[in-house]
Amino acid sequence: MIIVRPGPRKVQSVTRRRLTAFVVPLVLTGFLLAAGGTAQSRQPSQSPVDISPGALRFDPAQPRLEIAYDHSDLDLEYIRKDTSDTNGCGTRNHEETEEALVRPGTGHVTLAGVRYELEQFHFHTPSEHRFQGRSDPLEMHFVHRSAAGKLLVIGVPLRAGAGSPVDRVLATLAPECGEPVALADFDLDTLLPRNRSTLRYEGSLTTAPFSEGVQWFLMSEQTVSPSTIARFRGLFGDGNAREPQPLNGRKLTVVPQS
Repeated sequence: MIIVRPGPRKVQSVTRRRLTAFVVPLVLTGFLLAAGGTAQSRQPSQSPVDISPGALRFDPAQPRLEIAYDHSDLDLEYIRKDTSDTNGCGTRNHEETEEALVRPGTGHVTLAGVRYELEQFHFHTPSEHRFQGRSDPLEMHFVHRSAAGKLLVIGVPLRAGAGSPVDRVLATLAPECGEPVALADFDLDTLLPRNRSTLRYEGSLTTAPFSEGVQWFLMSEQTVSPSTIARFRGLFGDGNAREPQPLNGRKLTVVPQS
C-alpha cells in the first residue's frame, strides 16, 4: 500500500537522540514471548515484527495521523477460532482473543485525506511487536477500515503500572461461549497514550488469513494494573500472540506528533 506524502522532503536516519525521544516509549519491556502464535508465512510483508534500530528512519514530513475518537458503548466478546468443535469452549487457541466492538461512527482516523472507521479493538499477550527481542505483557490493537476496504491498525503496548481506562475494559472478561459484556458510554480517546508519535510500517494481519497491505501505526506504551495483566494472561496461559516475522528489508518510519 502506498502512503501519499506531501511534497519533497528529506528523510533522515534515526539518530540515537531521536530514537530516545520517539522510539524508547515503544521499547517492549515485559515478559518473553510465550509458546503459541508460531504461524509463519512465506509472504514478504508480514506482521508483527521485531523492531531493530537499524531498520528505523525519521521522517517528520509524513502525513499526520488525525485521530477522532468519541464516546461509544462497547460489547466485549470472546472471539473463538474453534466454533466447529463442540468441545472447543474449554480449549484455548492462540488466535482467540477478547474483542471490543464499537458503535459505528464513534471513532475514526484520517491519513492523507483517507478516512478509516474504527471497527473494534482487541488484545494479545504478550505483546506481538518486540523491540530488540523484548516484549510487553499485553498489546492492544485498534482496527480501522476505509470505504475501499483498506485496513489501518494502531498498536499500543501495555505495561504494568498505574491503572488506566484500559483496566475498565478488561475488568470483566467475556466468557468463551458466553454472552458479551456491555460497557456503556466509554471515552475511546482515553485508551490511547497522550504521545501520538507513531512508528509506521506496512504489514499484515497477525491471524489467519494473514492478509497483507495493512498499515501499522505503533504508539508509545499505556499502563495497566498488574491485576489486569494477570487476569488476561490467566485466560490465555500459553499466550495468544504471533511470533515476529522477517522484515525482509522493510523500513520502519518514526513520525513525531504531539
